[in-house]
Amino acid sequence: MPFAPGTAGTLLGFPLYWLLATYGTLTTSLAILAASFILGIWACGATGRALGVADHGAMVWDEVVAFALVLVFTPAGWAWQAGAFLLFRFFDIVKPPPIRYFDRRLKSGFGVMFDDLLAAFYTLLVIALIKTLIGA
Repeated sequence: MPFAPGTAGTLLGFPLYWLLATYGTLTTSLAILAASFILGIWACGATGRALGVADHGAMVWDEVVAFALVLVFTPAGWAWQAGAFLLFRFFDIVKPPPIRYFDRRLKSGFGVMFDDLLAAFYTLLVIALIKTLIGA
């Protein structure tokens, strides 16, 4: 994707989540996502070294895995999932503290994956807050 690759990668989290939700339990889904995170550390590190850019925009596995994780814990329904998508993109782009700190300092496969994991955490935190406020 020459335009907005991170957004495209985030969108790819939907089919991964749908596969996990259809064919797996919560435990297997989390295990697969954990293995995907570990694989992503290796793959993003190797790709970053090969491209000469630690977090090249063409690498989107970090968004795919982190957003699929968000969807595992997002309430059912298109409105919740669309909101989760927008929140995740916001946190991934804006990188509020400490995301920006780690994004700038961890120049490795782990760093590439970790900043999106933090964006996922912020997203889930806001979703939990909204659920609490509206009593869902």
